[in-house]
Amino acid sequence: MDQVSGEYVLQLHIELNDVEPTVWRRVLVPGDSLLSEVAETLLIAMGWQNSHLHQIEVGDSLYGMQADDDSDDEIDEATVTAIDVLQGQRSFTLVYDLGDNWEHRVTVEEITWTDPLMYCAVCLGGEQACPPEDSGGPGGYTRFIDALADPGHPEHRQYSDWIGGAFDPGAFSVAGANALLQEI
Repeated sequence: MDQVSGEYVLQLHIELNDVEPTVWRRVLVPGDSLLSEVAETLLIAMGWQNSHLHQIEVGDSLYGMQADDDSDDEIDEATVTAIDVLQGQRSFTLVYDLGDNWEHRVTVEEITWTDPLMYCAVCLGGEQACPPEDSGGPGGYTRFIDALADPGHPEHRQYSDWIGGAFDPGAFSVAGANALLQEI
């Protein structure tokens, strides 16, 4: 008799804290993914380039990239699976770019089982554009948006040149997010 194959799938809702209007995404992630892969998936779905350090807080545990010698209290995220870490947890925090300190609240909306195997993450929905990399955290992003919206703002030209033209803070494409997730 053939055994049915399948795996756990996590439905996660990720929301960027301290930014209005709210930037959020909903994704499905294979449960057997390493926590490092889940972090990469969430960052890419949000629109980040995943070019900075990040950390994940789950309960009282801190997971990270083990990028330096000062990470004694940090568990290597590449050594644990998401389903093992998140069993019984309803939410966790993902901090991206430890300089700009982009804090995301991630909610485990559902843990389900799928057959056949799910090979990559899928973005189900979202709203608003992700802030540009290196825009200075929530406060810097607010200044950036204010300056771009006002041609008379003293920093309007500087920010326009930096971003390379127009920036639509309301722009988001599920298809675009999924295309990027397919590349992981």
